[in-house]
Amino acid sequence: MNTLHLSVISPEAQIGQGVEIGPFCVIESDVVIGDRCRLAAGVVVRSGTRIGPDNGIFEGAVLGGLPQHVRIPEKPGLVIIGAGNVIREHVTVHRSLYNSEATRIGDNNLLMVNVHVAHDCQLGSNLVVANNTMLAGHIEVADRAYLSGAVAVHQFCRIGAYAMVGGQAHITQDVPPYVTVDGLSSRVVGLNVVGLRRAGFSSEEILQLKKAYRVIYRSGLRWEEILEVLRSEFAEGPAALFYPFLVRSKRGIVSERRPPAGVTLKLVRPGEEDQLESFSIQELPSRQAAAG
Repeated sequence: MNTLHLSVISPEAQIGQGVEIGPFCVIESDVVIGDRCRLAAGVVVRSGTRIGPDNGIFEGAVLGGLPQHVRIPEKPGLVIIGAGNVIREHVTVHRSLYNSEATRIGDNNLLMVNVHVAHDCQLGSNLVVANNTMLAGHIEVADRAYLSGAVAVHQFCRIGAYAMVGGQAHITQDVPPYVTVDGLSSRVVGLNVVGLRRAGFSSEEILQLKKAYRVIYRSGLRWEEILEVLRSEFAEGPAALFYPFLVRSKRGIVSERRPPAGVTLKLVRPGEEDQLESFSIQELPSRQAAAG
């Protein structure tokens, strides 16, 4: 262990091999830090924190803080962090409200500057959570999701695998797997096609996901009918994630962004600039189809 005398480290903390600890760090008792972790200046690791190997923790991060709750428990639970994470400056991660449970962060995640992970959150692996994102209590974020800057997620919401949430979005319901949420409207605007291609999904797999997406958002079916179609017709392949995610939803899912019903378009034909034709935006798909 390479450490500087300016840090305060409890003799009861368990520090692994090859750990680097910068100046002005505070490491309390009942802490486990895995091999080869690197703690920059001013990191605070509170009691009840378990950190796996090969994590990089930057200046001012506070891991294992007490839950922000009007009734702070006398004996809170743990914070458990996996391996290979990058936790940037001033990230805060709070312990579980319940003595027998834990706030969990998986492996190989990037938590950017000033991210807050509240009590009892369950974060998967290979996530990107950008600057100033706020995750309230009991939130679940599945593997390979991407949360852009300044996203605010309401307590008890879930974000599915490979979902992409745009900057400054306000998430108050569940975000299904694979979709993109627009930051301005906080509504779903389609599949996260760019992220899926980067992750190696084939054209056939993306086509299957598009078909399942249409069932969820554009079929006009009742909720029970949507679930039945997903269960029976999309039981294999990547789209099989939709049914178990949606069937667990208690808050409902983020709706799709749709144009206002009253919007009209003005059509100008070539050579007839002085003649305008107005029609509802709802007519646009049929007009495009008729035009070939």
